[in-house]
Amino acid sequence: MTNYKLLCAQLEALTEGVPHEVANLANASALIWQNLKDINWAGFYKMEKGILVLGPFQGKPACIEIAVGRGVCGTAVAEDKTQLVYDVHEFPGHIACDSASNSEIVVPIHVDGKIWGVLDIDSPNVGRFTEADREGMEALVKVLEKVL
Repeated sequence: MTNYKLLCAQLEALTEGVPHEVANLANASALIWQNLKDINWAGFYKMEKGILVLGPFQGKPACIEIAVGRGVCGTAVAEDKTQLVYDVHEFPGHIACDSASNSEIVVPIHVDGKIWGVLDIDSPNVGRFTEADREGMEALVKVLEKVL
């Protein structure tokens, strides 16, 4: 089981006082990549002119733009709610950026009360993400929201 309390402390130490968005997101994705088991993608999409645009990540090349309301990431933005998807192949409108992905968690990120973007994590394992992961990822996002 992932120690999210420790991960949050590590992310806070890496980002505190650092005014560089890309550097903070790059370090956050690397930290997640190194500490979560059984994942094949971890990264960020940022809202730009009404569309999600690929940001710093770890994993295989990914979709560059995702429309709000489309796929798991776009649904997270449209509903402003974390999406915990047991099996992406059963998710209506799933976008298969990597055919090896079978489960996914996407957490909306807010800045000044508006959706800034999302944290997206994929796994090749069906059912990889749990409620504990949802709570942990939402806590990590709270750390990031302080520095974005």
